[in-house]
Order: sequence, then structure tokens, then C-alpha cells
Amino acid sequence: MTTRSAAVAAVIVITLVNIFFIYYVQALGGSSTTLAVVYGGDTTICGIVANQSIRRIECWRDGQSTAAPISPDVSFDFIVGGLDGFAAVRSGGYSLHFWNSSSFVPKRLYFSYSTLLTTVTMGDAQICAITNSSTQNNYATCWRGGEQPNGSSQFISISSGSTFTCGVLESLYRVVCWGNSDIASRIQSGFGNETMVNIYAGGRHACGVNTNGFLICKGDNNNGQLNVPSNLSNEYIGLALGMNHSCGIRFVNHTVVCWGGNGAFSSNVTESISFESVAAGSDFTCGLTTSNFSVVCWGPGWTSNMYPQGAALPLPMILPGPCVQSNCTCGIYPQSQNLCFGNGNICRPCDFSILAPPMVAPSPPSTTRLRRGLLAFAIVGSVGTFAGICCIIYFLWAGGCFGKKKVHNSVQPTITATSNVAQLSSSSPVSRSSTLRRQGSRLMRRQRSGTSSKHADRAEEFLFTDLAAATNNFSLENKIGAGSFGVVYKGKLPDGCEVAIKRGETGPRTKKFQEKESAFDSELAFLSRLHHKHLVRLVGYCEERDERLLVYEYMKNGALFDHLHDKNNVEKSSSIVNSWKMRIKIALDAARGIEYLHNYAVPPIIHRDIKSSNILIDANWIARVSDFGLSLMGPDQSNRDYSSRPMKAAGTVGYIDPEYYGLNVLTAKSDVYGLGVVLLELLTGKRAIFKSEAAPMSVVDFAVPAIMAGELTKILDNRVGPPAPSEVEAVELVAYTAMHCVHLEGKDRPTISDSVSNLERALAAFDDSHGSISSGPISFVSD
Repeated sequence: MTTRSAAVAAVIVITLVNIFFIYYVQALGGSSTTLAVVYGGDTTICGIVANQSIRRIECWRDGQSTAAPISPDVSFDFIVGGLDGFAAVRSGGYSLHFWNSSSFVPKRLYFSYSTLLTTVTMGDAQICAITNSSTQNNYATCWRGGEQPNGSSQFISISSGSTFTCGVLESLYRVVCWGNSDIASRIQSGFGNETMVNIYAGGRHACGVNTNGFLICKGDNNNGQLNVPSNLSNEYIGLALGMNHSCGIRFVNHTVVCWGGNGAFSSNVTESISFESVAAGSDFTCGLTTSNFSVVCWGPGWTSNMYPQGAALPLPMILPGPCVQSNCTCGIYPQSQNLCFGNGNICRPCDFSILAPPMVAPSPPSTTRLRRGLLAFAIVGSVGTFAGICCIIYFLWAGGCFGKKKVHNSVQPTITATSNVAQLSSSSPVSRSSTLRRQGSRLMRRQRSGTSSKHADRAEEFLFTDLAAATNNFSLENKIGAGSFGVVYKGKLPDGCEVAIKRGETGPRTKKFQEKESAFDSELAFLSRLHHKHLVRLVGYCEERDERLLVYEYMKNGALFDHLHDKNNVEKSSSIVNSWKMRIKIALDAARGIEYLHNYAVPPIIHRDIKSSNILIDANWIARVSDFGLSLMGPDQSNRDYSSRPMKAAGTVGYIDPEYYGLNVLTAKSDVYGLGVVLLELLTGKRAIFKSEAAPMSVVDFAVPAIMAGELTKILDNRVGPPAPSEVEAVELVAYTAMHCVHLEGKDRPTISDSVSNLERALAAFDDSHGSISSGPISFVSD
């Protein structure tokens, strides 16, 4: 076998080993775990709380006997500590936050729905992470002054010491280091060509496990921190490196052994305690106990009088690992469901001795080549993994994951589904349509005298010839837009009434026709019974042969999308929409329309396609929600905000709820996400997806980091200009409302009523002589 083939085969083993070590090891500043130590100034210990629906962070500070809650309404996956604070990754990996330990005031360092964080590490100040996206995996990036690694390097592991960071390359499994200190190059040279599966850094040293399972340490050894007391293959399953000491969790019984610190770590305080993970401060170490998931600390630098070495800190149970939604490679951790409160599982660590058993007698850890036994195992593993991948791909294909979500144009690309109205039986297209109409008649429509039983409340049936005459035979001059199933034309009825007529695409009875039929029935059924100031009113309909048309009241001032993004309006600054008061009013009008659908329609309705092109403006500049072709009946009245159900993804690219798109679970919060994107459009003037210098970018990725960093003015639409002093608070409230509406997880978003309340307060500020909204409550409550 060639060297290249061996490397390819071995990647399977390396990757599985990395899954194990990521949860169990922390260095000085820490690599992604659920326990972190802040070692500068007042000692602070933080962890992610177990057995709670919200996986919040709680901290204990030296001298305080009670824990201090950090962001109690937000869930986190990983947490790491450093010299002056700690950082944590939001559940899902899309956001990174930093807290200064002196004030506990959070600051967001990173936000992206498309490029997620999978590993985070922190040294004295620098914070680095490994990122994953659909196109680029395992690249590293750093914040807070940290030197950046080679941009083309991909890593399976990274860890930070005091002023440097080291990583293990994905391609060669070699250690590379970077930073502001000469120690980085010394450590990298020390590891040389050693093939490693992981790396963990301390003050001025680093340790890791090589591909034979031996622990190797390099760097400064002034205090014996490199002198591993016992080093059998696969002996250690966890590491914590401080400034001048190192600690490891033994595989056999999960007890901890420490070395270095000039012998000051020879204490037997932890001799009989088993640990799940360990984290190091500068000259002390803390661990999470196996027995009850409490936190104890020890070492010469641990000086708390209230909680001496080995005494449990007053923290709640801390998670032994992140709660994940994906499948676990090596099984599920015991008590996982209880620890994660039924929301995800903790993965059981993979046993390195099983993944890569030594096939010959162990030798000192200086070897630089994979052993034949490991290669044989890697070959077998790669074949099995390849078969598993094939099975997964087949499962996804057979289960409909591929092909469920497709894009069609409705002013902008739209993700559609085959069925748009409540759950239907699988029947032929003809019977399906008639069944839908029967259900609609029972649930949503009232019979009225006339020639057709399909007449709905206040909806008139028109002849196709009359509508063709009203639109000059559907001429291009009369075309004003497009909807979920067809083109919209301006028309004038014989009585002089101006209307908007949506004509479904013509063609044979194909799948496209079935989608048109479903959207037509959905809009007719819903709009026939919905009457609200901020919903577009249905005037009538036409159904002749293959023709399906809906007639609406005419919205003289068109779609919000056109005012914000149409080429004819983009460079104008005199438009009535180019004032903050008018933009907030339009946002409030739309939110009130959605609130009616969610809270007052019986049964409630989820729109599923909230976007700026579906917000129309009438002659009096009142905004109304339109286009119900994708709408569905929502959860029951008693539990509308919490209920969810599996549902094929539908909506528009850039506006669609990422949780709904990824998991196919629909809730009312999906409409809240769409509203949040519209709010960001109003603030920035950017499209939901727009062209940036590098690549297409979402307005969420563009705007939210600036809002979080307090730099809102940098992203506001130049056509409106900076808000006046009396407008600042109102615009900021809209921005923060938008930021909460576009949270990745629906449970973290406000309800539509909370959003309406915030927008009402923002608009009211313009009529307040003081322009202040700080005296009343602001609603960011999430489920």
C-alpha cells in the first residue's frame, strides 16, 4: 500500500478519535467543552447546566457562594475560558459570544447561519475556532488579536496556550503552531513529523496523543510539565494543561493524575474521584465528577477559603458533553435524555483502544509512521465507513430528503411543496382536488345562493372572458407582479373598480398544474374567511377548464420589495418610504396582519411565505399581507406557539426559517423569522440575498453581527440616512426585534404578539415629544 493510500485509509480512524477527544479535554484556555475556567483576576468557574430545557451558562466567582446566571434564556453547546473572560458557542454553532469576567457583559464575536463553529479554543486573549460550511470544512479562524493561521490549512484539532495556538492538520496529521511568541515555532519543531490525532496547549507547552495512542508533550519544561509519569498506549482519555502543569484523566478508572508545577500537584485530594472532564487555570485544575456532575478544583493556585480543594462548588449539575441532534458514532452517553432534557443526546466517547489497538508490542512514542495493524484496521474501517455512507445517502434519497425542496420563481426564488393545505390523503390529482374542496367547504366557506357551490363569503365568481377583457387580454402592459402560482395583472372591471388579477400558469395537467390548483384552492379557502385591515381582500375568482384566477382589491402603491429594491427606486431618496417612521409603520402593519393569522383566525393560519414582495401597500400607504398560496392551518388555539409538525419545506430563499428548512418542522415562529428578515431589509435597504464583494450574502449575516456589536449605524440604508436624535431609540428597538426574530432556533424567537408590541412602542416614539421608549417593557420573550 502506498503512503498516500495509507493516509486516506487512516482518516476514518483519526476523525472518530477526534470525536472522542473534543468532549473530554481542555487546555489552559480550553478547547470546546462544557466546563471553563477564567484564571485572571477573580477566579471564575463556568459551566453549561444539565437537565434544563434551556442549556444556559452559570458561573461561580471566588468569594461568592451562589452561582451567577449568564444569558438564562439562551442555549449553548460549548464554553471555553481564558485570562480575562470566557467564550461560548450558541446551540447550533452559528454564533460565538464573549463575556468579560469583570462585568459579565456579553459581546458577539461571530454570527453566520452558513458557516458553523465546531470547535473553539481560548488562550490568554486570543480565541480561535474551526469552521464548517457547505463548501469549506475544518478551516481555522481567530479573534481578539489572535494571529491567523495559514488560510489554506484544514484542521482536525486546535488548542491555545498563553500567546499561541496549535493545530493538527487534517491532511498530514502534523502539528503546526502560530502566534506572537517564539514558543509556537519551538513546539511545532518539537513535534516534527510526528503523526497526531489531537493537540492541547498550556502556558508554554503542548501535549497530544499520537496515532499509536501515546501521549507526547513538547515545549518548555522548567517545572516538569512535560514529564508524563506513566505513558502506556491509550492510557489517557482527557487532558488539562495549565501555565506550568499538566493533568490527564486515566482511561481505566477516570481518575486524574497531574505532573509539573515543581511537584506541587502531588496532592492526593482527587485520588479516589472519577471525572468526566477537566479544565485548567494557570496553577490549578477543575474537574467535573462522574458521580453527580459537580465541579471540584485543586492545586497550589486554588485559594478559596469557602470551598477548599476537593470541595464541590455551589453550581448546578453541569453537562458532561454537548447535547447534539445528530447520530452518535459510538453510542449515547448514559442518562443522556435526562441530562439534555429530552432535546438531543450526549455522545458516548469513542474508545481509542478499540479504534486503533496496537498490533505489536508498544514502543516509545517517537515513531513517525502508522503501524501495519493500524493500517489494516484503517482499511477495514474505511470500507465499512464507505458502505455506511452509501447507506446514509440511499436512506436520504429514499426518504425524500433529496428532491423535497426545490426552487421556483415568485418574484424571488421560492421553496415549494406539493401539498399546501392541511394534511391530505394520497390520492390521484383529480380526487385530491375535489377532496380539498369538500374539506374547504366544511371548514372555511359558507354557502350562498348562486350557480356554484364554490362561491365563498363575499367572493364573486367571474367569467374568464370578463377578466380577459379587464386586463386587455392579459397584456404585458398590465402585468404588475407574480404570486405563488401565477402572474398578477392590473385590471378594471365594467363597474370601473380597479383590481389585481392573479392568473395561474396555463398548461396540461402536470405536476405544475397540480401545484397551481393547490395554491388556488388554498388562497380561495383562506381569503374567503379572512377580513382584516392588514390582509389583502379577495374580491372574487374564476374557475373554467384549466384556468384558475383570483381577483383582489388593487394595491395602488405596489409591493414593499419594489420600493426597497426595484431599479427605478433604488437611487431615489425622495420616496415616502424613505423615512424611518414610514418604514416602521409598514413593518407594524405587516406584523399586525401576521398576528391576526396566528392569534385570531379560527383555526389559526401559518403563512409560510412572509417576504417584502408579499407585503403590499394601498393608496393610503397602509401595508397588507398577501399571497396565501402556501399557507397552512396552524396549531390549535391552546398551544399555537409551541406545537409543531413535520412538513415539507416551503417558502422563499433568504426568508425561509432555517430550522423549518433543515428539520421540516413547521411552527408559527417560521413566520416570525420571515418578518425578521423583512425588518432587516427595511433597516439596511439590502435584499434578503444580495451580491457582496466576495459572494452572495444574506441580509441576516450582514446585519446581525453589526447590531450585536452596537454598530447599527454602519448598516443603515443611506437613502434614509442616520436617525435623528429623537428616532435613535425607535430604530434600535426595531433592530433588536429583528435580531431576535431571526434566531436560528424557533424557541429563541419572540412571538408575533411580542414583535407587534415592540414595533408599536417604536412607532409611538415618533409621536412622543421626548422620543423615548425606555420607560416601558420591551418584549423579547421566547418559548
